[in-house]
Amino acid sequence: MTADDFNLSEFLPYKLSVLASRTTKVLAKVYGEKYGLSTPEWRVLAHVARREKMSVREIHDSVDLEKPSVSRAVAKLEQAGLLRKSTCDSDHRLVEIELTQAGREVFQRIVPEALALEAVILSAFSPAERDQLHDMMARLHDELDKVVTKV
Repeated sequence: MTADDFNLSEFLPYKLSVLASRTTKVLAKVYGEKYGLSTPEWRVLAHVARREKMSVREIHDSVDLEKPSVSRAVAKLEQAGLLRKSTCDSDHRLVEIELTQAGREVFQRIVPEALALEAVILSAFSPAERDQLHDMMARLHDELDKVVTKV
């Protein structure tokens, strides 16, 4: 294939980017319109909800967002009373983030709606195709990890 034959609409990275963007926009209606959360705030909330406490670095490594976006999301969630910061008992220089009771309640209300949306999206596939999709996505992640370490 030459540059003259290149069609961006058929280029896998572009297709994945468009699909991810569209999915995020639809999901943002669940956590954005009803709960006033941005995409970074939702991601931070969801990742912190999986653990008792997390550092900003751990959140950054988990949510695929730049550190300033994570810091802003944490600050906004803390200001909204959904997260709280505390210092780590073993290292007072380390700040840990945890959900407040209000944060847990908001998260518990969003999750069923997010899962319902996911079910609608996945309804385009049979159970076997869903398993294949998850397997293929995991393989793409693994391949991208290999490429990233080479770059």
